[in-house]
Amino acid sequence: MKKTSSALKVTEAVMRLLLTVCGLAAVGFVIVITGYLVVSGIPAIQEIGLIDFLTGTVWKPNQEQFGILPVILTSVLGTFGAILIGVPLGLLFAIYLGKMAPKPVYQVLRPTVDLLAGIPSVVYGLVGMMVLVPFVREMFNVADGVGLFSSIIVLTVMVLPSIISVSETALKAVPREYEEASLALGATWNETVFKVTFPAAKSGIAASVVLGIGRAVGEAMAIMMVCGNVANMPSLFSSVRFLTTAIAGEMSYSSGLHRQALFSIALILYCFIMIINMILNFFLKKKEQ
Repeated sequence: MKKTSSALKVTEAVMRLLLTVCGLAAVGFVIVITGYLVVSGIPAIQEIGLIDFLTGTVWKPNQEQFGILPVILTSVLGTFGAILIGVPLGLLFAIYLGKMAPKPVYQVLRPTVDLLAGIPSVVYGLVGMMVLVPFVREMFNVADGVGLFSSIIVLTVMVLPSIISVSETALKAVPREYEEASLALGATWNETVFKVTFPAAKSGIAASVVLGIGRAVGEAMAIMMVCGNVANMPSLFSSVRFLTTAIAGEMSYSSGLHRQALFSIALILYCFIMIINMILNFFLKKKEQ
């Protein structure tokens, strides 16, 4: 018995140490990435000027013009459009999947959602370029189908699996007693789902929205294939460029101030994601209080 107890204590101590190391490693990675972006991105901002860098409308590295306002606006509008469409669709699908779908239907739809989450982003971009772009060109009678509209559609499809999977898990985690109490008081099943289960799962649903926003903001390869990748002011049916595509498209041949400016864009993108997370967490905590 003593040997068994001693072995359990050793195992528990080792596991506690391992988990602590993993937690510290995660924090360390964030600190290292933040420090690297700050050190690499600040020099270009100092040389160009923060105001000129953020509000300039011309991006011509060969003429040392580094204005990223069109890129910032495109990223904001593209992310907002994808979330505006994807969140309602994803939440409604998650509610159907988790609380209303018959078992045979669930067994078909659930693997489909998992499959969508596992498809590489380049495949989404390829399908968008070969199918969506020609469709948009013919449907709206425009010169080219690439642009903000096509990018929003692709991003919407890409954020759906994250929103659906996490939201469905959150809905299923709500205690069954809540729903039984609501039904016992005379509420219908639909009323119970939307007025009891859904509010009780709001923290998990908020997490799914954050993941969806992160996926939309950070996507590069798929968007590069359908946006046109030209730093114009945002327009639905003309070529545009996102923060991520600006970095991915030019980093391979950049040098000097141009390369430093791309690191500055990465720093702006990093700050952009942090601000979004802080705003969402603020409103979520405020609502809970």
